[in-house]
Amino acid sequence: MQNSGTIFLVGAGPGPADLLTLRAARLIERAEVIVHDGLVGAGILALAHPDARLISVAKSRARHTLPQEDINALLVREALAGRDVVRLKGGDPFIFGRGGEEAEAAREAGVPVEVVPGISAANGAAAAAQIALTHREASSIVSFVAGQCKGLSEQDWSGLAGKGRTLVIYMGVSSAPLIAEKLMADGLAPDMALAVIENAARPEMRVLRGLLAGLPDLVEREAVKSPALIVIGDVTAREDVAVAAFAQVAAR
Repeated sequence: MQNSGTIFLVGAGPGPADLLTLRAARLIERAEVIVHDGLVGAGILALAHPDARLISVAKSRARHTLPQEDINALLVREALAGRDVVRLKGGDPFIFGRGGEEAEAAREAGVPVEVVPGISAANGAAAAAQIALTHREASSIVSFVAGQCKGLSEQDWSGLAGKGRTLVIYMGVSSAPLIAEKLMADGLAPDMALAVIENAARPEMRVLRGLLAGLPDLVEREAVKSPALIVIGDVTAREDVAVAAFAQVAAR
């Protein structure tokens, strides 16, 4: 196993290359093999060495280039061949990035694995939209959930959103009607404020505001596309936040 390469699970952040950590940038620049998601921007991939082999395993709701098990096997196979592999993921590898599964596969195969955290999609989106996920006057609790997963209707989200709380929903665009219905059935007020942040931290970013009951109509009317996050809570309705975000979007 002495000749084995190392698998680096690297967070690419919300998109712009200048939001990478220094360690992430250095690993990308010297990597022999880069296995990347579809959310990794061209500016980040441009940092790769000219001789590096770039392998896309981009996924979408309707199309998967490789099942997760095959991605795990790909990473292990390249590392066992003696190559250092950078597994490049949008956001952070351990927040809805399946990094835990890939780390387990590496350890089971006896392959060294390291994790390089990145700015998560939630942190990047909130910062770009100037929405404070916590605020002394509005929220002291933040929860992250996946809006597109198995058994969504059976999950108990009660208590995750409401007064003094912020709920951030990943991958929730396609299931927006179910999400709104679910939260209101769990007791959340129909007039709870929310924001939908599309293409966060990118030039084409949009910040759309509304109320929980109107979430499905908002997504349909504005033709919201992934990548997008849904942030639910009073932090999205603060006047100073709305003014700042409007000014930022208007300046783009």
